[in-house]
Amino acid sequence: MITTTDMSTRMRAEAANPGAAAADVLRLAQWFSPGFPVGAFAWSHGLEAALAEGRVDRDGVESWLEGILTDGAGRADVALLAEAHGAEGAALGEVDALARAMAPSAERMAETVEQGTAFATTVSALWPDLPVEPAAYPVAVGRAAGLHGLPLELTAVMYLQAFIGNLVAVATRAVPLGQTEAQAILARLTGRCEAVAQAAIASGLEGMGTASFAADVAAMRHEALYSRVFRS
Repeated sequence: MITTTDMSTRMRAEAANPGAAAADVLRLAQWFSPGFPVGAFAWSHGLEAALAEGRVDRDGVESWLEGILTDGAGRADVALLAEAHGAEGAALGEVDALARAMAPSAERMAETVEQGTAFATTVSALWPDLPVEPAAYPVAVGRAAGLHGLPLELTAVMYLQAFIGNLVAVATRAVPLGQTEAQAILARLTGRCEAVAQAAIASGLEGMGTASFAADVAAMRHEALYSRVFRS
């Protein structure tokens, strides 16, 4: 379990080695690039259902995504990522089991497991000396970042930015939003990522929870949509 003291120690160590920062950012930028083959573009996290049923419109999409980031899977994923960052063996398996148990629907389970499996497979192929076991997406990312010596907070912030960036891309296509409007939303939400990551890391698994009930219900209802573009 990560404590506030552990977090402070890690942050001091990261600050003491600024020369590694550029390489770390570039490695994470590759992992979270839309071109990295995890298939993130195929998943809407329930947003497609919310839009189809009129629960979210053009004016409300930013608030909807902010709720997912700050009170939903965004914050919960960081807690799981942080726990997996230094875990291995049975402990890592327990974190993965918790991540799967947190999925509120079959599609959301598939979303995290299939992306995590694809991520682990690709990272292991590119860096075979540091193989990563297939797991739920935030668990696989946390494990890989730990093995590669990547800073926890930087990994968490960039993970969140990529996560919310994918959902903004979904909104760009499905609302639809103009590209400039969509990027303005992403810029504002990206400004929240650091605070969300820090809070989730500090609270750990004991403080992990979600309060994005409408998004969870939308993910469940997505399974019954007559016409679908996205897989969740």
